Amino acid sequence: MAAWNTGKVVEHKQWNETLHSLYVESEIEPYQAGQFTKIGLEINGVTVGRPYSLVNPPYSQPLEFYYIEVPDGPLTSHLAKLKPGDPILVAPRANGFMILDEVPQARHLWLMATGTGVGPFLSILTSEKPWQRFERVVLVYAVRTLSELSYQERIMHLLAKHAGQFEFIPFISREASDFALSGRIPQAIGDGRLEQRAAIKFSAQDSQVMLCGNPAMVEDTTNLLIERGLKRHRRKDPGQITVENYW
Repeated sequence: MAAWNTGKVVEHKQWNETLHSLYVESEIEPYQAGQFTKIGLEINGVTVGRPYSLVNPPYSQPLEFYYIEVPDGPLTSHLAKLKPGDPILVAPRANGFMILDEVPQARHLWLMATGTGVGPFLSILTSEKPWQRFERVVLVYAVRTLSELSYQERIMHLLAKHAGQFEFIPFISREASDFALSGRIPQAIGDGRLEQRAAIKFSAQDSQVMLCGNPAMVEDTTNLLIERGLKRHRRKDPGQITVENYW
């Protein structure tokens, strides 16, 4: 199997100064919602590639990648310049265990993300599995400023489609807001605000929690949930907390 397929950029959306969504037509093997693949470019004769979550649901095109432009980043500073029609390299096989097939059964599914970590959860939410398996699904999406709260139209569509089953809880940490919670996710777990907003409690009996994003959020949230009686999920030792970060 070839290491890369050559795809074509069909759209490039910029949300704010640093956040982008890249839409690419490319062949790819069947994958599951929540997985990631690598995209890359030939830069000065060298192939530079990085893993990015697939935001679109499986078996759909174009492929969608949500990324943050890093100043002078070896790849993202070049991705940010891509225009429709430009070529891009795409690894033909997706990987990763941030998928619902790896998550044990429960009543409630919590999806907690910071920044671009929301990408795999958007893929999961636009598939059928979460709505077939869980009574309640809660997306917790934490950013610093309102301009970073991307994909609002898509999330509002999910709220309308799954009214009564889906709850969206945004966090904005560096600006005042009349609709989002303030501070960080771990703080809101510790003081009870998150459970109060969702109107459900964390419990080992009822909850499955998936975490993706900043390592500090993942670690602090995991530790707080462990204090509440939940534990890390592993295939040989099933639990309630599934984690993934790309740092």
